[in-house]
Amino acid sequence: MIYKLLIRKILFLFPPEVVHHLIVGLLKFPLFSKILHLVYYYEHPSLQRTVLGLTFKNPVGLAAGFDKEAELVNELADLGFGFIEIGTVTPLAQPGNPKPRLFRLPLDEALINRMGFNNQGVEAAAARLKKRKKNILIGGNIGKNKVTPNETAVKDYEICFEKLYDLVDFFIVNVSSPNTPNLRELQEKEPLKKLLSHLHQLSKAKPLAKPILLKIAPDLSDQQLNEIVEIVKETRTAGIVATNTTISRENLQTPAGEVAQLGEGGLSGKPLRERSTRIIAYLRKKLGPSVPIIGSGGIHSPQDALEKLNAGATLIEVYTGFIYEGPGIVKKINKSLVKPD
Repeated sequence: MIYKLLIRKILFLFPPEVVHHLIVGLLKFPLFSKILHLVYYYEHPSLQRTVLGLTFKNPVGLAAGFDKEAELVNELADLGFGFIEIGTVTPLAQPGNPKPRLFRLPLDEALINRMGFNNQGVEAAAARLKKRKKNILIGGNIGKNKVTPNETAVKDYEICFEKLYDLVDFFIVNVSSPNTPNLRELQEKEPLKKLLSHLHQLSKAKPLAKPILLKIAPDLSDQQLNEIVEIVKETRTAGIVATNTTISRENLQTPAGEVAQLGEGGLSGKPLRERSTRIIAYLRKKLGPSVPIIGSGGIHSPQDALEKLNAGATLIEVYTGFIYEGPGIVKKINKSLVKPD
């Protein structure tokens, strides 16, 4: 409660990226991290899930975008997440889009971002992951560099895949960010089939194959979702992350003029909740019970989390809800999911 009443109000006085770097710095202080662990960490045997052949301590993960560089894996584990998705990482370091590129919509409890896969490159992320100490499952979210044409994008994904293979527990293939030019074209049937098939073959050749999941946009039509289902089955893709941010600006409380001034970018947070839940339910119906779906988009409360799980999500992820509700959201969701004895 103190987070929303006081801490968030102070943090929201400053630009979002400034606050993010401040939080990253604070989390790196061992004492601060230890205090957060004492206050927010929660564990219960009934929360454990076996998914993708892996054992998750609980079903609540942190979505990609918060820990792009794999800097905070140990510290975020102390907050009680069941898994952490690092990235999106690309083969080469890139600065991302010009600033400002991250905006709050407080009336909607939403964010607009056009970060553009800003990261220090896969080598830097790999070096940090080699030093991780905490026992927490890591998903490696991989993408392509901005300057790489779609025709050769498969090579970028392969580079990231190979560099992270021994350091993450599963992969998330990101072809759905709206902030890298033409990236979403890779969601089309033929290029997507080619990409996923190639990664599947690489994984099969390893001594221990690792799960590969596909992260999709919330802006796909039902026909496009049907094609995604076909491709997932055909390429033996292990699961789907539904969904990424949306390019839609419908049904916002923030005045349209203010939103337009912020410019392009992916919208996340509460306005995405209903759409992402509908997609999860649609995919579950089409895929059947066996293919894991990680539900993401608009989870700001235990009720939102339960809605995603009831719609067919196997696991869930938070990001914007983490920003607006604070670190206590993980504990609240997990406690709400514990079945009474």
